[in-house]
Amino acid sequence: MCGLVGIVGNTDVAADIYDALTMLQHRGQDAAGIMTCRGGKFLQRKGEGLVRDVFRPHHMTQLLGSFGVGHVRYPTQGSSGTALAQPFYVNSPYGIALAHNGNLTNSESLSAGLFQSDLRHLNTDSDSEVLLNVFAHELQRLGKLVPGAEDIFTAIRALHRRCEGGYAAVAMIAKLGLVAFRDPNGIRPLVVGKRQQEDAKPEYMVASESVALDVLGFELVGDVAPGEAIFIDSSGDLHRAACADNPRLTPCIFEHVYFARPDSLIDGISVYKTRMRQGERLAKKVLSLRPDHDIDVVIPIPDTSRVAGQSLAYELGVKFREGFMKNRYIGRTFIMPGQSQRQKSVRQKLNPIPLEFGGKNVLLVDDSIVRGTTCGQIIQMARDAGANKVYFASAAPPVRYPNVYGIDMPAANELIAHGRTVGEICDLIGADWLVYQDLEDLFASSFEGNEAIEDFESSVFDGRYLAGTVDEAYLSSVEAARAEGSALRIAASQEGAVVGLHNDS
Repeated sequence: MCGLVGIVGNTDVAADIYDALTMLQHRGQDAAGIMTCRGGKFLQRKGEGLVRDVFRPHHMTQLLGSFGVGHVRYPTQGSSGTALAQPFYVNSPYGIALAHNGNLTNSESLSAGLFQSDLRHLNTDSDSEVLLNVFAHELQRLGKLVPGAEDIFTAIRALHRRCEGGYAAVAMIAKLGLVAFRDPNGIRPLVVGKRQQEDAKPEYMVASESVALDVLGFELVGDVAPGEAIFIDSSGDLHRAACADNPRLTPCIFEHVYFARPDSLIDGISVYKTRMRQGERLAKKVLSLRPDHDIDVVIPIPDTSRVAGQSLAYELGVKFREGFMKNRYIGRTFIMPGQSQRQKSVRQKLNPIPLEFGGKNVLLVDDSIVRGTTCGQIIQMARDAGANKVYFASAAPPVRYPNVYGIDMPAANELIAHGRTVGEICDLIGADWLVYQDLEDLFASSFEGNEAIEDFESSVFDGRYLAGTVDEAYLSSVEAARAEGSALRIAASQEGAVVGLHNDS
């Protein structure tokens, strides 16, 4: 999962892109990058780490230009490193830079075609570079010295016919302007905003989430529709066009469960209200299964389960308490490259308040359960803090299948729910009782926000892959690539630790 920003302004935009990326930092903590364009020349800074660590004041003063793009990422399929930090760039045609969120399920065949037929060289194994080169090739085929909006839309129509999977992208073309587009299924989110200042042309911004617009005073115009493309030319004029043959709005529901900030609007849906409804429906299930429950207190596992936990506690008529204090300088365990690092970081990240646990029957609430190791440790922490009984509630259904559309979800055999019953999972995590949200209730929680949505991409729960050809052979190849990438990351991390120790001594 990654975060995207693109801005066309009246003055230098790098500072605004920086601020927007900090608002999207939750979408990726592995690397960050900003590229701007001034006088037809691209200026860039990118590297591994958080936004605040990658960009220093002297970097920002060099990123000049009135339009630019920014990106935050965390690795997919175990990949990492500065070489994969975005945006990516090609000099032909025109000079194009692109940042991408998602995953192409046919990137291997596209890579072969780009080399054999399109005569284009790829420098990494990133599907973002594949997407960039497909766009560049389709634009170059038109043979225009100065392409217009319709030419760009023609290239994107061809791109949609070639590319499969879930993707949102923002690109800039030297001297021409900013381009943004979204896959025909609308799996990955993308919004557009406008900022009007007195006696000046309107400024435009595209981003993965609306919260990035809010902090900079951009008014939300709306979502980029599935298969739609946006082009903001060098004069500041906005052009929009539908570029896919049969678009369907089937957004990733895991955005509502985990990734998106609660103060964001995605596809017209308030993430905050969606999570409230998740808690309400989960409470109804608890009451149906255990009408005479003995729950004394509901405690969320910070932070993404807090909203659902509040409404769950209210509907149950029990106290809601903050039982864990979070160290906000530890990254998301979901993103940690190795199991040992994830386990170590849980204790560093959360510290229980014994007063809220002592002698009580506690219902812990989390947004989801993926591997199960983290919640198992947290349940033990609750017992160590004096809890009498520890129940566990997941605001999402069991995660049984890997994700192939841009979330680095583990291989199936790493998912605790894969091939197991709820009772077996309960025993493995050490809870006294375990309850999951039903998939129908999860859908209803989001459908209520926008009834125009036809379906949700929910493959991690039900194994339905809506875009591309995703079969056992493909899943096996993804699993192998992920295992290889993870091994390389861990080896590099260990080598770095050894080198660092040597240098310090």
